Amino acid sequence: MSTEACDALVSTEWLAAHLTDPSVKILDCTWHHPSTNLDGRTQYRGRHLPGSVHFDIDQVADKSTALPHMLPSSEDFAHKVGLLGIGNAHRVVVYDRLYGGAAAARVWWMFRVFGHDNIAMLDGGFGKWTKEKLPAEMTPVRPAPDSFKASFNGHLVETLDDIRAKLQSGAAQLIDARGPGKFDGSQADVFAFRRQGHIPGAINLPWADLVDADTGVLLGRDALAARFAAAGIDLKKPIVTSCASGITSCMVALALYRIGVPTAAVYDGSWAEWSLTDDTPAAA
Repeated sequence: MSTEACDALVSTEWLAAHLTDPSVKILDCTWHHPSTNLDGRTQYRGRHLPGSVHFDIDQVADKSTALPHMLPSSEDFAHKVGLLGIGNAHRVVVYDRLYGGAAAARVWWMFRVFGHDNIAMLDGGFGKWTKEKLPAEMTPVRPAPDSFKASFNGHLVETLDDIRAKLQSGAAQLIDARGPGKFDGSQADVFAFRRQGHIPGAINLPWADLVDADTGVLLGRDALAARFAAAGIDLKKPIVTSCASGITSCMVALALYRIGVPTAAVYDGSWAEWSLTDDTPAAA
């Protein structure tokens, strides 16, 4: 297997050469906040990569909470992924339509949380794919179900209580992936947060700073390492990533994976949970 096929990213060239490989499964993970009046599933039906099926982070989620797209149980994840035709032996490739591919990065992280490391994000996503005039199709794919066994890796997930404890002990560095305006509370978010600002002690490293502004591809390893160093992140110490609702934080986790830090955890509830909790501190 090539080095690229073992990485957290695959190029458009690699995927184009493996479209007919039965061991490769492609997921269209396009997601939009409801306020945009856009729908990822509708866009999938309009045009998608050949053989891809749609993965909805709002449906493969914990329905018992009002918090957005929280992780489902291992059993629910395994069941729904199996219905998408994915088994444990498959190489999974995820992509979406938005600049940078944060929703795809969320799905990349979800698979790793549930024990499946044989997964990669399409670098540059649907935008780069179509710009290069690579094939796309309109007919929805109806996959034959497969069997997927999930194994929960809790070290990749942080809860509210985990973050509280780490704030008190200083046991981990917390990276907030939101833009500076949302980090300092000067810019409102699309989510109905009770408070603005950030978790005290968090370091702001906007996820968009890790992506090439022209192409939407993730920066190279040296450039990524330089971004983390400039933000004052010590890659040898524990790292937790956070954002608005646990999506763009996964882009930071993927970038860290690319530069040799596969253990970075994601605070699943992120600011959506923290801001709605009465007794959590906030900084601006």
